[in-house]
Amino acid sequence: MKINELLIGLEFEEVQVGREVEITHIAYDSRKVKEGTLFVCQNGENFDSHNFVSEALYKGAVALIVEKDINIPNSDVVVIKVKNSRKALSRVSSNFYNDPSKSLNVIGITGTNGKTSISYLVSEILQKNKETVGVIGTIGMEVNNTPLNLEKTTPTTPDSLELQMILKEMQKVNVTTVAMEVTSIGLDQHRVDDCKIDIGVFTNLTEDHLDFHGTMDNYKDSKRKLFELCNVGVINIDDSAGREYVETMCGRKLANENVKFTTYAIDREADLRAFDLSLNPSGSKFKLEYREHTYEIAINLPGKFNVYNALAAIGATLNSGVSMECIVKALKTIKGAKGRFESVLSKSGFSVVVDYAHTPDALENVLTTAIEFNPKRLITVFGCGGDRDKSKRPLMGRISGDLSNVTIITSDNPRTEQPLSIIKDIEEGIKTTSGLYEIIEDRKDAIEKAIKIASAGDIVIVAGKGHEAYQILNDKTIHFDDMEIVKDLIS
Repeated sequence: MKINELLIGLEFEEVQVGREVEITHIAYDSRKVKEGTLFVCQNGENFDSHNFVSEALYKGAVALIVEKDINIPNSDVVVIKVKNSRKALSRVSSNFYNDPSKSLNVIGITGTNGKTSISYLVSEILQKNKETVGVIGTIGMEVNNTPLNLEKTTPTTPDSLELQMILKEMQKVNVTTVAMEVTSIGLDQHRVDDCKIDIGVFTNLTEDHLDFHGTMDNYKDSKRKLFELCNVGVINIDDSAGREYVETMCGRKLANENVKFTTYAIDREADLRAFDLSLNPSGSKFKLEYREHTYEIAINLPGKFNVYNALAAIGATLNSGVSMECIVKALKTIKGAKGRFESVLSKSGFSVVVDYAHTPDALENVLTTAIEFNPKRLITVFGCGGDRDKSKRPLMGRISGDLSNVTIITSDNPRTEQPLSIIKDIEEGIKTTSGLYEIIEDRKDAIEKAIKIASAGDIVIVAGKGHEAYQILNDKTIHFDDMEIVKDLIS
């Protein structure tokens, strides 16, 4: 692609054009530069790729996007200076891949909890409606439940270059709808700026990522950005942030004045309202009120939080053109995502549940749901990730201490922090409760102890990692799968 085609729609401060160049590749990592590359220099929290310009040029970069003035000895190199290179990367990536989102129905899902579960519910409903559906998120990238072997360097929302490449590949295999998790960090870092999002879904807002955002207000404002990009917002108005988003949009205080809303709730009036909930370990039933009609809904997913997830998926698929009758029928057979309240029953008569719950609200939801099943005892195993928001650690300790009969505090993904330091932060919260607890640093040993002390009628919750098949310990990543270990121990 010619450089002038790549720059369409890009705001830049100045351009140094040595010659008309052909761009065959885009990179923001100098290690991935090859002949014909446009190298985008980003100034990150822990790096500044402006420092690697010489390496990029040596490897064959023919054009640069920069935020700083730099000296280039080669006058043939095109240099484009911009205010924000992350925004620029989004624009040129979309141009390079010919804006694939334009031909797709893109459903972006944001919120602290529930994003993965909702993306899978949406995918399953649409597949049963004979659509080809792509999923992009925490678990990976899939088309109709088949993994795509594509690179994604971020855990949830891909960087804009990777995102446009993934959407292009999905377009090639005739995907009609993409259900994509959109994180607050992804929104702040302009990863989805040039992705046409048809439907935006908001689940809830509880404490998380404060190491990045600093305050809950900043966190809330970051998620609000999704509704400046989409045409339809599907919003949980039982959540105060959700109500605020709707109110501010109705007051036309956001950039996109044309966005329309479908609201959902359990505790207040909404476009989609669930009532008469019946919850049990094998699933949930509820009545749904929509446009003066009442529908009987059954899902194979336990817990009130899964009723909220189902409401969000219903709102997203209704706005994608699926009839309520088709949605109701599809929901009856859906099993949900891996590592989301995934349970096994032991021969001794106790259950073990593996769940991704890694925030205070998510942990409380999982434990509250387990309590609704009247276990003899609730035994919880969990830890917190290192190099992440420290403020949630004592909160999660307090929640487990209040709701569990026994808590075993262990390691999660400690990364570069000392596991016992993280555990001490959790312990500060649990010590304020009367809950019994034990500290076992090694996660496998902790799970083994919980299973060893469990007896018939108990529920063991192993929280924090869910679908993850790895553990990050300082500078190495080892294979570690909670459910794999659980099944091995109870076999």
